[in-house]
Amino acid sequence: MAPWAGAELSALNPLRAVWLTLAAAFLLTLLLQLVPSGLLPGCALFQDLIRYGKTKEGGPSRPAACRAFDVPKRYFSHFYIISVLWNGFLLWSLTQSLFVGAPFPNWLHHLLRILGATQFRGDELVLSAFLALVFLWLHSLRRLFECFYVSVFSNAVIHVVQYGFGLVYYVLVGLTVLSQVPMDGRNVYVVGKNLLMQARWFHILGMMMFIWSSVHQYKCHVILGNLRKNKAGVVIHCNHRIPFGDWFEYVSSPNYLAELMIYISMAVTFGFHNLTWWLVVTYVFFSQALSAFLSHKFYKSKFVSYPKHRKAFLPFLF
Repeated sequence: MAPWAGAELSALNPLRAVWLTLAAAFLLTLLLQLVPSGLLPGCALFQDLIRYGKTKEGGPSRPAACRAFDVPKRYFSHFYIISVLWNGFLLWSLTQSLFVGAPFPNWLHHLLRILGATQFRGDELVLSAFLALVFLWLHSLRRLFECFYVSVFSNAVIHVVQYGFGLVYYVLVGLTVLSQVPMDGRNVYVVGKNLLMQARWFHILGMMMFIWSSVHQYKCHVILGNLRKNKAGVVIHCNHRIPFGDWFEYVSSPNYLAELMIYISMAVTFGFHNLTWWLVVTYVFFSQALSAFLSHKFYKSKFVSYPKHRKAFLPFLF
């Protein structure tokens, strides 16, 4: 790799700055939640912005001004609709460029350059980005299916700011993947004519990790959904119950843990050394750890018989 390429790797481009800022913000938020509540002054708006669903119900009392900005938690499906459509378009654009030779649209090319698209050339980067974008699209499609046919949403809510952030997030994460594709003008730079010739062992490992993590996340969502259904699959209530089975035997929020593993599988697919994607993983780690910690506190406060060996997010650790 040329010296200028190494400099490109270490540069703090706009995308890396965004993910680094988000990771730092959620780390700070998580640390503040670990501090005893009596040591810090309370802030209703702050708590309202970091909690959603059941953790918002089990949190501090919410003033009417906060409740005015509530939207139903079932609107989570909108995130995945946007992701399936947007990231499907990005995947289609990349596929067209790879196999038909069609250049990226001008506006997309300029947007990627503004965000800090890679200009260095790596033999396996095109296949890595292609697989990661496929994984992201399949993940969004499965989550959309789960929102409609697996999950049972109560009247729980999220803040409108969280809703807006969720919509922007899946647009940004798709652009982050696509920005890792080496470009030659508006065209994708491919070494050789056969994309499969770029296949490496970490592509296979990343794919196996993605499938494994996705299967477990699906199982966990099925378990949560079934807590509100009878044996015939009919929804009979929207109350909270203690979940058991699969990764629930180790942590309170295995669906969040599986989400982290899915993003790590993409980092593996990128060959372990993609700094931009590791910043995305860092953000996902702290954001999911925060949600898992708040969920764990909710379960412990609501159920006296809650399993004491169960951790919040990481088995045996946290």
